[in-house]
Amino acid sequence: MKKTKQKKNLKIRAKISTKTTSNTYNKIAPLGSRVLIKPFTKEELMKKNSFGIILPESGSKEKSEQGMVLAVGTGEYQDGKFVPITVKVGQKVVFSKYGYEDVSVDGEELYLIKEENILAVLK
Repeated sequence: MKKTKQKKNLKIRAKISTKTTSNTYNKIAPLGSRVLIKPFTKEELMKKNSFGIILPESGSKEKSEQGMVLAVGTGEYQDGKFVPITVKVGQKVVFSKYGYEDVSVDGEELYLIKEENILAVLK
C-alpha cells in the first residue's frame, strides 16, 4: 500500500513541476492595472475570418490589435477605493494600437497594456 501511494505522489509531483517550469509566462507579473497580452499573428487573424470576406493586407509592419490575456495585475486604488481588474486570463481582447509596451520573454514578443487601453473583450 505504501509503495503505490509513494508512486502516485511522485507522479503528481512530476506533473506539477513540469507545468510550472514549462510555462514561461510565470516569469513576468503585471503590476497595478496592467495586463500581459500575447498578440495574435496575421495567420491567426486570417483563420478567425470564417465568414468568407477577404481582407486586404494593410502592410507587414503593422502589429496586431487583438490578443490573448496571459496575466493580469491586482488592480489599483482610485479615489481611496480599490478597483480590481475586470479582464481575466484567457480572454481574447481588442486593444489600442498605440497604448502598449513591447516586452520580450524568452524571445517571444508580448505586450504590457494598461487596462484602460483595452477596448473590448471578444466572445
